[in-house]
Amino acid sequence: MAHLHPDACPGCDAPDLAFAVHDHAHCASDALARAEALVAEKGLRLTPVRRRVLEILLEAHRALGAYDVLTRLAAEGFGNQPPVAYRALDFLEEQGLAHRIRRLNAFTACMHPGETHAPAFLICRGCDAVAEAPAAPVLVALEAAAADTGFVIERSNIEALGLCPACQAAA
Repeated sequence: MAHLHPDACPGCDAPDLAFAVHDHAHCASDALARAEALVAEKGLRLTPVRRRVLEILLEAHRALGAYDVLTRLAAEGFGNQPPVAYRALDFLEEQGLAHRIRRLNAFTACMHPGETHAPAFLICRGCDAVAEAPAAPVLVALEAAAADTGFVIERSNIEALGLCPACQAAA
């Protein structure tokens, strides 16, 4: 899956962006800028807490639990009550700016905000890095298998656990 503006960020058009060598600072700032524009288009606000939570999620291609986010927010003076983090994470997820990684009970920033996509999440069991990979072929096969049994899929979340290239090399 490529960025909306792949020419602006060499190396950021890799489908396994989290595992690719790229300018992460540009990658994160590009995703934040797109998120701000999307929220504004909807007439919503990226409040200071929501913005900071998104920035925290964008710092690395890793999934973070709500309490990890809350710890960071509290250290920065945003409050230490769980609803602070949960409300911000819920907003980001509802607006398509973050994804919930169910296997880890954690969240990761969406690296393709504003793009229609249903990614499969590639989760490194060594370093917890998470990459979004195109899942269209998998979804087609899953829907066909479900249809064969008369089942209608309303929602799916595809997650795969394995080792990223760096952790494979270190093993």
